[in-house]
Amino acid sequence: MELIVNFATPFTNLITLNMKSDIEIARGVELKKVKQVAESIGIPRDEVENYGRYIAKIPEYLIDEEKVKQSNLILVTAITATKAGIGKTTVSIGLALGLNKIGKKAIVALREPSLGPCFGMKGGAAGGGYAQVLPMEKINLHFTGDFHAITSAHNMISALLDNYLYQNQSKGFGLKEILWRRVLDVNDRSLRNIVVGLGPKTNGITQESGFDITPASEIMAILCLSKDVDDLRRRIENILLGYTYDNKPFTVKDLGVAGAITVLLKDAIHPNLVQTTEGTAAFVHGGPFANIAHGCNSILATKMAMTFGDYVITEAGFGADLGAEKFYNIKCRKSGLQPRLTVIVATAQGLKMHGGVSLDRIKEPNLEGLKEGLRNLDKHVRNLRSFGQTVIVAFNKFASDTDEEMELLREHCEQLGVGYAINNAFTEGGEGAAELANLVAETIENKPSEPLRFTYNDEDSVQQKIEKIAINLYGASIVTYSTLTRNKIKLIEEMGIGHYPVCIAKTQYSFSADPKVYGVVDNFELHIKDIVINNGAEMIVAIAGEIMRMPGLPKEPQALHIDIVDGNIEGLS
Repeated sequence: MELIVNFATPFTNLITLNMKSDIEIARGVELKKVKQVAESIGIPRDEVENYGRYIAKIPEYLIDEEKVKQSNLILVTAITATKAGIGKTTVSIGLALGLNKIGKKAIVALREPSLGPCFGMKGGAAGGGYAQVLPMEKINLHFTGDFHAITSAHNMISALLDNYLYQNQSKGFGLKEILWRRVLDVNDRSLRNIVVGLGPKTNGITQESGFDITPASEIMAILCLSKDVDDLRRRIENILLGYTYDNKPFTVKDLGVAGAITVLLKDAIHPNLVQTTEGTAAFVHGGPFANIAHGCNSILATKMAMTFGDYVITEAGFGADLGAEKFYNIKCRKSGLQPRLTVIVATAQGLKMHGGVSLDRIKEPNLEGLKEGLRNLDKHVRNLRSFGQTVIVAFNKFASDTDEEMELLREHCEQLGVGYAINNAFTEGGEGAAELANLVAETIENKPSEPLRFTYNDEDSVQQKIEKIAINLYGASIVTYSTLTRNKIKLIEEMGIGHYPVCIAKTQYSFSADPKVYGVVDNFELHIKDIVINNGAEMIVAIAGEIMRMPGLPKEPQALHIDIVDGNIEGLS
């Protein structure tokens, strides 16, 4: 067996149990044809647009808002991310398997993986062990081409904007400031800041530009927040590209190309249907990161799943301070979705890291380190409850975990007054998540979440919104702003868009903006160094600390381990 380390998967289990790798497990599953999967949840065969035998697009007009209201939406989030991995996607898929195992009609709705992390750190992002979405190789690679369509649409705007400036410079037209950068779904630090238009005048206007990663693209956010194609086009028209010399906003509508950009996305907007390792339906659609974007799959995919499933499990990226906060304050605020329950994933290894145990010692028993790390879990639970959420803790079991550690966490959850269940879907599939599934179903039946209470109001100023998140949820004592940020806040006020929700981009490894400060940190300064106005996505992105919207590759990227051997792909997970 070849061991492939995947930071999203409890790989310790592979070593201890001599279990098959994720990719071996995936290849051993006899997949159903995707039309069979669609029929199993009530989607007519003639509404299925096949992308091969096992992947399909489902048209968004099948969404039934009345059925959406009746479905039970469950959010899966996690404690603060660590380099040891938490396994949130594995738990999300496992919970869907467990609910189906106990006789419920459950569907999971996830984000699409990005090639950046797959070839950089992770190697894959389709779950792990016996809790995966399949076909995992295709999902992890080009899938249905949604990421490529978003990349093309984004960069088409760049090309058309540059051409517009070039063709109209003789008329005296120009932009004082260009806000629109380029994107690429590859981790490439060398492209963060570039100069374009070098060489002869026919090569265009020489100017500074740069690349973000595709999950940070405003087009990605627009796709995930749009309710239909008309809404998609409206949002594209409103994308802010820059400012003229007389300080007027210049948008895609001014460029006159919103229709062309919408055409590039006409297939990408349809949710993607695949299946789990146990043949149940899964929608995988959209893929913004939660540390640099809003971190949730598309509203359309979530509502599609809720149309055809009695229980729908979705996840939001990284820890609850990032993904869950944005799920409630942005996605739910704009869509009207109301989760019935929130599940927070914790691991002994992750808690020990937050308790000060070094990465190389977290597999060793350490009750004191675990106890100290519980402060991180407690803060997340308090935050989730502030939204009116009923909370359950899912302990994602690793092979090295001890009975004493699991019992300690169970007793602690009893003291907190939150439900607790052990998830072992990685090694046992649906059977390993039955305890969690029963607890979820019972809690929704007897103590569902209250209606959502948002962290801030629409009418709050941009600064008030940022500060309510930073102080009430992160634990900051003060928020400071660069001169650049203050100027952009003034522009936002002048444009009359201060009612947009705020999306804070910061490190996933800490409540603060310092990735080295684990556990819980209080009374710190959060510095906002820049703001990105996503006028089409209708949200304000506040950049905190030194977070990069274009990641770099690690010293030993996962690409070194990805290959084709005897016709089979190796190294994706």
